[in-house]
Amino acid sequence: MTIDTNDFLNSILASLSRIDYIRPESIPNIDLYMDQITTFMDTQLAKAKRRPNDKVLTKTMINNYAKNNLLPPPVKKRYSKEHVLTLIFIYYFKNLLSISDIQSILNPLTEKYFASDESLSLTDIYEEVFSLESDEVERMMRDITGKFNTSFQTFSDAPKEDQEFLHTFSFICMLSFDVYVKKMLIETIIDQMNAKKAETESSAENSAK
Repeated sequence: MTIDTNDFLNSILASLSRIDYIRPESIPNIDLYMDQITTFMDTQLAKAKRRPNDKVLTKTMINNYAKNNLLPPPVKKRYSKEHVLTLIFIYYFKNLLSISDIQSILNPLTEKYFASDESLSLTDIYEEVFSLESDEVERMMRDITGKFNTSFQTFSDAPKEDQEFLHTFSFICMLSFDVYVKKMLIETIIDQMNAKKAETESSAENSAK
């Protein structure tokens, strides 16, 4: 079966155009129990699931996040709006980064802005970060279109019956390399953050002696 390249590309771009995020105003302003949290996340992020029966978050996952100091503990088994915001950040990070790396990114946020009296709230931070999403999706669509067109120019000398697979394989490799480089960059930035934090803490300890 031969893939129609235009239909293939259009289906990819259409899936990107459907990417959305959970808007702060859609998050209930009342505290939620565990079952309500998992149902809410599963409903709101249904489009992000690879298969209809996949679960966005489970009770086990949420309990593990709390045990690993990624998520502040619930109050009387109830989770606040800020818990939900933190879980959304975790959801996006967890497929790319280790638990320790996610801790390095999120702990400074939750320690300072979770249920605090700071003028900048966790909701403000969430809104600011995710307001960039629509422009970023447009840039990604242009980048993916370029990669797609390049990949379908490869292996022109290969047997006709092999070209379709080889073109698709080239496209996957280009996308994978992009993810690999960005993941490596994120890890480098986190390592630099951790080194700077350790240096600051060491200086503070020496000053206190």
